[in-house]
Amino acid sequence: MPTCADAESRTPSPNAPTRATTVTDGGSRGGRPPGFNRITYRHRNVVERCFGRLKQWRGLATRYDKTRESYQATVTIASIFLWI
Repeated sequence: MPTCADAESRTPSPNAPTRATTVTDGGSRGGRPPGFNRITYRHRNVVERCFGRLKQWRGLATRYDKTRESYQATVTIASIFLWI
């Protein structure tokens, strides 16, 4: 069980750099990186969400099918069900 002495030993040293001094600005105002493209990000997000939905199928997530053809058939069926 932690004690007060443990908490005191975990305090940062006064010479440790703060987050504000270690993080560099990503853009001109410190926000997104200058190479951010909204349309590319949107397409990437659609693909990632599709993979996330496909992984909800237990057979796809665990690669239960032994052959490439049966796994491809399972992916196709799952994709059709998601599309409908």
